[in-house]
Amino acid sequence: MQPGGKLERGESARSAVRREIQEELGLCFEEADLENWGLWEGPAANELDTSIVAHLFKSAFHGQVKPQAELEEVLWISPELALARDDIAPLLRDRVLPNLMAEQRQQATSR
Repeated sequence: MQPGGKLERGESARSAVRREIQEELGLCFEEADLENWGLWEGPAANELDTSIVAHLFKSAFHGQVKPQAELEEVLWISPELALARDDIAPLLRDRVLPNLMAEQRQQATSR
């Protein structure tokens, strides 16, 4: 699973991601630091017969990541190792990790 949550009434997706990341990981950053990765629609993790629409953003961060709120732990592994797991959310498996791997390949070939 990845940090995230629902938009509050009147809240933009950019504001929501800042709030959720601060609540769940203790990190703060500016909305201008967010790179929009678009929308993803698909099955929710751990909720049968439930679909989600996710606003995806990417950003670098500085500071110490601390699992907070409903998160119990943080695990840092490569996208390739994450894809080999059977317990990752569909959003990670189908969109986030493939995008990260494509970026890594592109960066490696442009060096």
